[in-house]
Parts: sequence; C-alpha cells; structure tokens
Amino acid sequence: MQAYVLLVIVALFVGVQLLAKIYRGFAAPLASVPGPFFARFTDLWYAWRIHQGRFEVDNIELHRKYGKSSCSIVRYGPNRFSINDPHAAKVIYGHGHAFSKSTWYDTWGDPNPHQWSLFSDRNEKRHSENRRLYQSMYSMSSLVHYESYVDECADLFSKRLSEMSGRGKTVEPVDMGHWFQCYAFDVVGMITYSKRLGFLDRGLDVGAVIKNLENHLYYATMVGVYSYLHSYLAPIRSRLGKRGTGRQFIVEFTKGCLADHQAKPKAVDAEDTSHLSEQSGTMDFLSKFLGKHSEDSSTFSQYHVLAGCVSNMVAGSDTTAISLSAILYQLLRNPKEMSKLQKEIDEFYSQRTGDPRRLNFQESLKLPYLQAVIKEALRLHPATGLPLERVVPEGGATIAGKFFPAGTIVGINTWVEHHHPSIFGEDAASFRPDRWLITDTDRLSAMNRHWMPVSHL
Repeated sequence: MQAYVLLVIVALFVGVQLLAKIYRGFAAPLASVPGPFFARFTDLWYAWRIHQGRFEVDNIELHRKYGKSSCSIVRYGPNRFSINDPHAAKVIYGHGHAFSKSTWYDTWGDPNPHQWSLFSDRNEKRHSENRRLYQSMYSMSSLVHYESYVDECADLFSKRLSEMSGRGKTVEPVDMGHWFQCYAFDVVGMITYSKRLGFLDRGLDVGAVIKNLENHLYYATMVGVYSYLHSYLAPIRSRLGKRGTGRQFIVEFTKGCLADHQAKPKAVDAEDTSHLSEQSGTMDFLSKFLGKHSEDSSTFSQYHVLAGCVSNMVAGSDTTAISLSAILYQLLRNPKEMSKLQKEIDEFYSQRTGDPRRLNFQESLKLPYLQAVIKEALRLHPATGLPLERVVPEGGATIAGKFFPAGTIVGINTWVEHHHPSIFGEDAASFRPDRWLITDTDRLSAMNRHWMPVSHL
C-alpha cells in the first residue's frame, strides 16, 4: 500500500511538471514568441545544439526563420529568449539596469559562493567592487607597457613558423589554432609571471593545460544549461587525478605558477625572458597583485591574487587564440583583402626606420586597413557564441516592444548582433573591411556601438 501511495505521489508530481511545461509552452504570456517546437518545453534542445558546436549559426538562423522584421525575438528554451534589436543591448546590459546574470554563469566558477570569479560572480555588489579593484591594471594605458613581453613571444612564434615552413615537401599541415593557443598561453605567462610557460618551445600542451581548459569550457557551457547539477558534479571533478580536471586543474596549475614565481622569481631557461621586467620597468600582473595585497590585505586578499591570475589564464588565452584564428581564417579565405593588407604593411615599413620585425600598438593605429581587418574579422567571429544571459528584474521589462515578466532569461548573442543588416548592411555576412573605412560618421558610430566582440562582464 505504501509503495502504491508513493507511486501515485511521483506520478502526480511528474504530471504537474508536465502540465506546467505545456502551459508555459502554449498559454503563458510569452507563448506567442516563436522558436523550435521542443524548445517550448525543454532546455534539452538548447543543450543538444551547444553540444553540436554550432549554436552561433543556429541562433542566426532562428532569427532569419522566425523574425518578421529587423527587430525580432526568438525562444531557444522554455524560459530563454534571444533578442535581435538595435536598442536591446542598452536595456539589458546598460549601467543602472538591474538585469542580473543567469545561473548559467555559476558553472564557470566554484560552487563555493566565496570562491568567486569576475566572469561568473552573480553578486552584483561584490562584482562591482572587485571589478573596480582590478580595473586600473587592465586599462589600455597600463597594457601597452607589456609590449616588450609580447614581442619576445611573437619573435619565438615567428621562429617556430619559419622552422616548420623550412622542412620542404615533407612538412605536415600546421594547426594554427593550436599554435595560436600556445602563443597566447606563453604571452599570458610573460605578462602574469614574467616567464613563458613553455608552450612555444615545441608546440606541446604543457602539463595538459590546453586540454583541461577545453574541458572546462565545454563543461561550463553545457552544464550551465542545467546549472543545479554543478554543485554535485564539481566536487567529483575536483577529485579526478592529482589536480582535478577542468577549472580545478587550471586553478591548481596557477597555484603552482604562483609558488614558482615567489620561490624562484629570477629563474630562467635558455629562451626565457623574465629579465624584461627589469628592462621595461613594467611589473608583471602577479607583482602588481601582490603589491596591491601588501597595501591593503583586507580589501585585496590573497584570493584576489589567485583569482586575477586564474582569470588571465582562462580568459586571456582562449579569447586571444580565437581572435587570432578568426583574423587569419578570414584573410586566407579572402586573398584580395590579404593582398591589400600586405601592401599597406609593406608601404608602412618602407617609410619607417628601426627594427623591421617590430610594430608597436601606437604604430598599428596608423594602419587603417589593418584596424579594419581586425574589427571585421572579430565582427564575423566574436569569441562568444551564446546569448549573454540576463534575468529580467522585478516588475518586468519591455524589450523590442515585448513585455517580459520578472524572472525571464533574455540575452543577446554577439553573432546575431554582428549580422544585423540594419546596422552592418545587407552584406553583413560578408568579410568586407572597407565597411569600417567610410566617411559617414553616423553609420560608423552605430556600427561601433553594436560591435561587441568580448563578453559583458
């Protein structure tokens, strides 16, 4: 009898949940918003498309298929809505608006709420306070001082490419995406610890860091759809292997780098360049973090030091590699544009004295076509391929002419935003750097406002 009662209770619970999903799909206030049929009832459709690895393309196609105008809203889950509207970004992500991050961000950090990261922290007050603590160290005026660190890695990268190209007909295809990742990690090592991590030495995945970063990115992206699983899965993942796996591995690897930096700050190898910190007069990030910690350990704790270094490792390496890959990919697919860029660079060097291998940041700003190529490549292939989810605050909000109740998840996918024809033209899907070299200041200003190749922290 007890088993029968239990079975009835379970059946009723499942039935209620099913009815709730059916109601939300067909009779809820947002039932009229179009999208894939199964996305009305379950997030499994979204999770499956993420697993397929091309949701950014799916998202664009959803708006093309269901959008009735240049301003459109489509669903990609029972309570998830993608917005394609020129004015939506200011409403959703603008300062002063109370749209908080969705629980999807939780899987990018530790389940322990005290082990925050800037990207994943949903505590708005703490996030704002911590962002201010790091802000000055990541300003452009501060970052340009690291050029000597980057130049050294670029020279070594160039050397490796020359070695590979000099092997004649026996040369194997070069995975430039992997080498860009190696380059990015060594640059991160230089600017963070004044020491390369060794990825460019032989193009190997030092300590399986790249493998574990990819593991972390896949896990966080997928499990974020069902974020309540994170508190159960993360402790298990942290116990896999000596250092755990995914994010935990990256954290433990970073702790090792911190310990090595503090124990042997002058340690170098044959091709290392840690002496640059003295020559350039620029402290690496770890030294800056430690200095800030020494000034006020109650405000900038030891955890702030670790969190800053982990952030450099995760965000700095991956976005750099993706961006460089996107630029090279577009140039190889468009030889006419590549020739035009090569001509601009050659003409610049023909009129310039100094090291022909060097091009600093300020000089690069004098190459308009180079800047246009970079912006256009990152427009077509931004580093983030999913909607940057936010939760509609209490009282609801009207976005793109539609009222969204409180608790609804809304977001803008940069891929969708960057393909908006009313902003970037009817040829928005084409690689055309010249679109950034127009004299129409109003049009250029509009494109710049909607160009957002990096995520909203």
